[in-house]
Amino acid sequence: MSAVWNYFKVNEDDKTKADCKLCSAKLSRGGSKGSAFNTSNLIKHLKSQHDNEYKEFTHASKPTQPTLQQTLARREKMSRDNPRAVKITQAIIEYIALSDQPLSEVENVGFMRLLHVLEPRYDVPSRRYMTDTELPKLHDSVKKHIHSLLQASSSFSFTTDIWTSSVSPVSLISLTSQWIDESFMPQRAILHAKQFRGSHTSQAIAHVFEEMLQTWGIPKTSVHVVLRDNAKNMIKAMNDAGLPSLPCVAHTLQLAVHEGLLAQRSIADAIAVGRKIVGHFKHSALAYSLLEDIQGQLNQPIKRLQQDVQTRWNSTYYMLQSLIEQKRVLGVYQSADRAAFFCPSPTRVRQSSNRTRPEPDRVYVSEHELPNYLTAHQWALMEKTVAILAPFEELTKKVSSYDALASDVIPAVTVLVRLLNRETDEDQGVKTMKATLLAAVKKRFSDVETNPLYFISTILDPRYKDRFFSNNTAPEAKLHLKQELQMMSRAEAEGSRAEAAEPPAKLFKAQASTSSSLDTVFEEIAKEQPQAAQPLAAGAAIELDTYLAEAPSPREDSPLKYWGVNKIRFPTLAKMAHKYLSAPCSSVESERLFSSVSHIIDEKRNRLTADNAEKLLFLKKNLPLTFSK
Repeated sequence: MSAVWNYFKVNEDDKTKADCKLCSAKLSRGGSKGSAFNTSNLIKHLKSQHDNEYKEFTHASKPTQPTLQQTLARREKMSRDNPRAVKITQAIIEYIALSDQPLSEVENVGFMRLLHVLEPRYDVPSRRYMTDTELPKLHDSVKKHIHSLLQASSSFSFTTDIWTSSVSPVSLISLTSQWIDESFMPQRAILHAKQFRGSHTSQAIAHVFEEMLQTWGIPKTSVHVVLRDNAKNMIKAMNDAGLPSLPCVAHTLQLAVHEGLLAQRSIADAIAVGRKIVGHFKHSALAYSLLEDIQGQLNQPIKRLQQDVQTRWNSTYYMLQSLIEQKRVLGVYQSADRAAFFCPSPTRVRQSSNRTRPEPDRVYVSEHELPNYLTAHQWALMEKTVAILAPFEELTKKVSSYDALASDVIPAVTVLVRLLNRETDEDQGVKTMKATLLAAVKKRFSDVETNPLYFISTILDPRYKDRFFSNNTAPEAKLHLKQELQMMSRAEAEGSRAEAAEPPAKLFKAQASTSSSLDTVFEEIAKEQPQAAQPLAAGAAIELDTYLAEAPSPREDSPLKYWGVNKIRFPTLAKMAHKYLSAPCSSVESERLFSSVSHIIDEKRNRLTADNAEKLLFLKKNLPLTFSK
């Protein structure tokens, strides 16, 4: 802003005029629109009417010539403890951590040139300084912040997994935490990706896990549950450490679907043929070029076929989907392939001692001929298989989402069982697979309705309540929850800080429950009237009675927002929900963590120490928590 405004102000009634503060004269600002406004009239008025003030104005407006010392100072490098240099250095280490850049980035010529253009006086630190000084300093600062966040809760849920690098002799074990703060807002943090040396025995896992908890000062009594995979060493490790744990639902679904896909030979054979066809195009650029040409001729979008990975069932689902989408294209490709074989073009002439005759060019056929063909029956089996697996894929996405909870498991299993129990005309040819899927789901999820970590969280989830239990299990689950509430109420009445004891592992036997869209079945079950509950005693249990009498919340609503609003109405239930709804239903968070590790420890940085890798990963995941909103 011009210094002339020290002597003028904009007129409050007419923005096109300016008032002189010295003599109250009204002067035009140069036009009727903002784009025409200028200060020429103001300066002229000051020059003609207020000589002293005009001299002050001209002196203040005159650019000053820098002294020699000032010029030299602008060219000198800033010291490392200069406030601006400190901010730049911190921004660099944050950039390295958040963007998976190597610590040697500070020695990159292009990066150094960029910094020189932005701030010529900044002296870029060495890689060693960033590694030995800045990285530990930032790590300690973020760790202190995470410590302060952990103080907001006394109950935590965790996920854990083990990862081994393919480019470096490093194994890491993860520890991710999830909890709910006082406002019923979900909080998450990555606590560890700790180096795991030696054999992965259950005793070693239990020992390392206890060390990680001790590092953060988290007592075992504050551990609500640990989500882990289905490996026997991990299961035994949690038992040896005395920690409650649950299997990853995504892994369990993977095992169930894998059993179903292998149960029917005809389906397994169709999948195997489809896999060979996709592999043919993956390994032949010429074949893919022809496939893309046919897609263009048929006015279809250019899409690539999906290759499956046998350890991921949904990748097989995606492969079948991609083949079905390209069914017409593959049919044309197959016809072109056979035409090329029987009607070769171009031909080449082979000279003989007594005659000349054309010979088919077999190179075209060898490059483009499919290794196998899908029959009409196999196409039909694949389409029916995709239809049956669609609910499994939808649930896999749901339980792997960021906000999935342990309370989602019982409803998901109930819906799957009901869908698989329904017989339709489309089941012809896939009945064996469907029956095997049903048996596998019932077997692998047989204890979910008897496990308090599942059934208490489900009842406390306002979207589900007691609607998704088998006929004989809902009353037992509610009775057990009532006992837990009474224990909590007595503990509070006595002024005791001791929380209610963990419920026993199993209290009763689950009963088996008896194709449409997944959402439709969810709504169908939610609207069904639950079995009449036993009368509840007075006190905190009345909260449960009142809570269950109300209709469930819409499935798309957040259960945590519900409790944030209703914690005053149901104070005892809200305290229990604060604990049980902190649990995720899968260990996907740890898998995502290790997906990031593979970007940090790669072929270009295979000599990165495990300690520095953990620091970089810790910062990448937790640093955004320190940013001001």
